[in-house]
Parts: sequence; C-alpha cells; structure tokens
Amino acid sequence: MSTLLKNAVIVDTTSSYHLQKKDILITDGKLEKIEDFIQEKDHYTMVSLENLHVSCGWFDTSVSLGEPGFEERETLKNGLQVAAKSGFTAIALNANTNPIIDSKSDVEYVIHKAQHSATKLHPIAALTQKSKGIEMAELYDMQQSGAIAFGDYNKPIENDNLMKVALLYAQNFDGLVLSFPKNNAIAGEGIANEGINSTKLGLKGIPALAEHIQISRDLFLLAYTGGKLHIPTISTAKSVALIKEAKQKGLKVTCSVAAHHLVLTDDELHGFDSNFKTNPPLRTQQDVKALQKAVKTGVIDSITSDHNPIDVEDKKVEFSQALDGVIGLETAFGAVNSVLDLSELIPCFTTKPKAIFGIENHTIQENNLADLTLFNPSENTFFTKDDILSTSKNSPFLNKKLKGKVYGVFANHQLILN
Repeated sequence: MSTLLKNAVIVDTTSSYHLQKKDILITDGKLEKIEDFIQEKDHYTMVSLENLHVSCGWFDTSVSLGEPGFEERETLKNGLQVAAKSGFTAIALNANTNPIIDSKSDVEYVIHKAQHSATKLHPIAALTQKSKGIEMAELYDMQQSGAIAFGDYNKPIENDNLMKVALLYAQNFDGLVLSFPKNNAIAGEGIANEGINSTKLGLKGIPALAEHIQISRDLFLLAYTGGKLHIPTISTAKSVALIKEAKQKGLKVTCSVAAHHLVLTDDELHGFDSNFKTNPPLRTQQDVKALQKAVKTGVIDSITSDHNPIDVEDKKVEFSQALDGVIGLETAFGAVNSVLDLSELIPCFTTKPKAIFGIENHTIQENNLADLTLFNPSENTFFTKDDILSTSKNSPFLNKKLKGKVYGVFANHQLILN
C-alpha cells in the first residue's frame, strides 16, 4: 500500500526539508520518496488537502481515557481514535483508572489493548500503590513492562521522604518521576484561583502559593538526590521563575503546561460553568502571559492537552460539586496555535516531550518510518459540540474561535483523517 501526500509543507527543524513544500510518498509505512513532484499512480491513496502542513507525529504527555473502570467517560479504543484525529500519534496515559495502573500486569493490559491503534499508547504508571501516596509502587517492574514514567495523576506526594526515596530509587534504571504541583494543606477545599474573581463569585480560593510551595520542595529534594523530575501542568508566573532558576543551576527538571492554561483565565468563571473547573485552576492574565513567554524561551518544555473526560453526571452539576478536568485533545492545537507561532509550539508537541519521556522521534527524511501529523495552521474554526469526538463533552473551548485545523495522522501504517 502506498499513500501520496501532495504539496505538503514540512515543519520539522530536524529535517533537511524543513519549511519546504514537497510531495511525500509513503510505502509500507516508510517515507519512500520526498520530492518536488511525484507522479500519482492508480494504486496510490491520494491525499491532497488545502494548505497541507506535515510535522513529526505529535506526542501528548498527559491523557486520561477512563478505561479500565470508567468506560462511561472514554474507552481506550475511542480515546485513541480521538487522539489520532486530533493529530497525536502517541499519548502518555495517566493512571487515574480503576484499578489504578500500579502493577506490571496493569501496564501490560493497557499496552496490549492499544497495540493495533494508529496512536501509540505509553503508560505513566502510578508512583505509589493505588495512588494513595503511602507506599511506593513496583517502579522497576512496571518500567520493564513499558511504563515510561511514574506519577500519581493530579495528586501531590505529601510525604517528603517518599518523594526523596522515589527520586533516589528511580536513578537505578534512569526512571522519570512526576510530581503534581499542589500543596493540599495550603489549597484546602479551594475550587478556583484565589484572587479577585474568586472573591467576587464567592468561590473558595486555591492560592498560587499552594503550587509554589510544592514545586520549591520538589526542587530542594531534586538538588539533594539528583535524578530526573518532571513537573506536569504548571500554571503560574512564579512557578516559571522557580523552574527557570533550577534549570540554570543544572538540575534535571522539566515541566509542561496545559493548553487551556496558555489561553484561558479565571475570568471564564463568571458563568459558573463547570467546564472551566480545572486542576490546577485557571489563573490570571498575568500568569497566562508568563506561561506563553516561558514556552517561547524554552523554560516550559512541553504542551499537553491534559485531556480528562468526565461524564455528565459528575460535570453538569453545581460548580462546587463538579469534578475537575476538561477534554482537550480535539482543541489542543487550535488553542495554542492562536497564541504561539508554529516554530514555538511544534517542538513542544514533538522533539521536546519525546526526549523527556524517552520516545523516539522519527524525522521526516527518506527511508524513515512514517510517523506524521497532517494539519492546516491558518484556517480559523469555531468549535462546537458537533466537533467533539470524545464520549464525554466537558470542553472549555465550546463556542470559541480556534486557529488551525487538524486533518489527521499517518502512523503505525495507518492513515486516519477527519
């Protein structure tokens, strides 16, 4: 089988074809030819799309799908199809399932279930047993079975010594430890960013301090232990400053930001719409600007959708009772493409996160494996409920204007188009 991509602008700084418009012939899952013009043949599958751009396949570092245990939110099969149609050829699956992914057999189960999908699934196994933060899980065994990192999704490790031991132990097999940036004692029962809006709306606030204290603690521990630490979904200007300083000191720390934190602020809360209830909470315009700058300057290493489907029974309720979380796969590109240049965001979807999590990046060169994302960066779209591919519908970008359109992917010998 051969697939011919016509007039595709290649966006890949690691390729000699960067920013060149080429025809790309894919045969048996490999990039057979990349030339100015390739003659089409009857047995070719032709792909000719408006303003077609092609990059290395995107990798999302924080995706929740529900299965096993919460299939009503999202199944692995549908979630991986959503990821492919959203441009992601690989995802890191969070361990917020039931049962929690905290054993070798759990890791092997989700990998096996996803093996035939175009989008490859890489599990982030729980750092502690049942993600309870009490005893460390069997990290080495899970890594041997395919886990790419270890973290308790959206749950901070409160025990300082446990985090210290995890950072020390993981070094034995070059393991990557994740630490969610939130101090529960400071955050308390807060449900929104502590500030002017939470005060006006009568919502219990989560101080930015809760994020800063946890990050500071983790950086002190990392300086003591060595090893590798990844801090997911930071949300404040001060967090950026703390991580920037740690990097300058030579600590092996990386971080990500969720797409919605690069675009939305807590001004959205005035309608008490629970689709804007996130963890960390939406912050201020000052924080958004600082996060955007941190992506541009390289302090923030990756951008994630932080896709977390929540069923309607747990989301369409009173704001204070609703579960945290938003779906983000379908809107990740369109959201960040509206505030960042392609040259800034594409590395945060490709080379940077893949390097952090140890995933091979397949450069767009002849004879390499075809692992591609297809998109149009310039088309303006209006995101409606009809555009939601996920089973759950908890999107904060409903009825908002996005920039860019994802056509799909070519990955794992499969062409998936919207």
